[in-house]
Parts: sequence; structure tokens; C-alpha cells
Amino acid sequence: MLQLLDIFYTVLHVVIIVFNLSGWIWLRTRIYHFYGILLTAFSWVFLGIWYGFGYCPITDWQWQVKEKLGENNLPDSFIKYLADQISGENINPNVVDVLTAVWFVLAAGFTVYMNFIKKPN
Repeated sequence: MLQLLDIFYTVLHVVIIVFNLSGWIWLRTRIYHFYGILLTAFSWVFLGIWYGFGYCPITDWQWQVKEKLGENNLPDSFIKYLADQISGENINPNVVDVLTAVWFVLAAGFTVYMNFIKKPN
């Protein structure tokens, strides 16, 4: 059961990441993307006041599952974990955090532009 929960959280994480990066592209998903970006920013910043900047409850829950499955020394971010898994390397967490922030700010800018500035075709 824990393995299935771990897979569920991984799929959920990847879906959220892909949507946060690309949901602004399609007219039908733009407003949902805007709200998704707001939720992510709320988690990272507001919840981050208590849990540390960049806090993600999904990561917190997934790390609890992974620890029960015997994984230790998990990084602070799922994106760092995923990048390490894909690359087979131990990528510098500061590089991952900066790239994550840059891509997030770009996606946030795109969603504001596409939802509130650009006129729909």
C-alpha cells in the first residue's frame, strides 16, 4: 500500500509541476493555472513562514511515506529529488532552487499576462 501511495504522490507532483509550467498555454486551463500558481505561491511563502520557505505539503506527506519505506536523507524539495533520480547525479540544491524559482516566476508572469492583459482570440 505504501508503494502505491508513493507512486500516487510522485504522479501528483509531476502533474502539478507540468501544469504549473504549461497550464497558461491553453485557453481552457488558463484560469485554473492562475489559481494553481496562487496555491503554489501560498504554500511556498505563507506556509513557509512556519515550515520553511518553499514548503509543499505534498512533499511532506510523500517524504513520510518514503521514510516508512526505508528511504533516508531526502532533500528538501521534490524537484531536487526528481532531478537527482532522472540524472543519476547529486545536483546542487541551490541550482535546483534557483531554476525552480526562475521557471515559477516565468510561469506566474505568463499566467497573469494571458489571463488579465492579453485579449482572447
